[in-house]
Amino acid sequence: MGKMLAQTDRQDAVVKAAQALRRHAPGGDPTSLARNDLRGSDRIAGLIEQVRAEHPSAVRELGLAAVQVWQSIAPRRRSADVDTGPVTILFTDLVSFSTWALRVGDDKVLELLRAVDKASEEIIAGRGGRVVKSLGDGLMAVFSDPAEAIWAAHETSAAVSAITVDGYRPQLRCGLHTGTPRQVGEDYLGVDVNIAARISAAAGAGEVLASAATLEGADESRFTKRNKRFRAKGAPKDLVVYSVLPRYDA
Repeated sequence: MGKMLAQTDRQDAVVKAAQALRRHAPGGDPTSLARNDLRGSDRIAGLIEQVRAEHPSAVRELGLAAVQVWQSIAPRRRSADVDTGPVTILFTDLVSFSTWALRVGDDKVLELLRAVDKASEEIIAGRGGRVVKSLGDGLMAVFSDPAEAIWAAHETSAAVSAITVDGYRPQLRCGLHTGTPRQVGEDYLGVDVNIAARISAAAGAGEVLASAATLEGADESRFTKRNKRFRAKGAPKDLVVYSVLPRYDA
């Protein structure tokens, strides 16, 4: 019986039917994601396509539809009054999330994402920041105070590393940059946002990287910094980036 179910699960017609159902579920229409960019996640979308290509399965398609629906109907975050001054942009990203997600059931993926989102949002709000959007396996947030942004990044990283799902302990990488991005509705766009994302991508597991612009706006005596060799497409060649640690004795 189990073998028969497994074969049915992978039959082309059954898989295609499940894929069609997922496309019509909330969040499955690419045009709806374009209209609501707070729900879009290129990395989650890429993971879904990788799973579909490597492990075609009707059950997995339906499980991914559940994740997709949850992300689609999660409460929207309302922006505060437009701040025309500089902001510190934080990007976080789960290290090796896709590799783990491919090995576990979709229920575990959803459980992890919920736990990470909850921990991250509570700390960011407590440090005076605002989550701009979820990126599936990470997020983007903004702060008016660069020092609070650095502390929030470290506290979020520590809180996430304490989460355990099915024996897996996630690790965050974080990147920070301070600038004057263009605010469009609830989102922020521009070169400074791209720089922050590039800095985050260069961080290691549990590491917080910050640009010199972010540290200049903070009380550097509260942090220990180490110069990080950094080169990234789209980032200024003279951009200085540091690996930053909080000083609890300061």
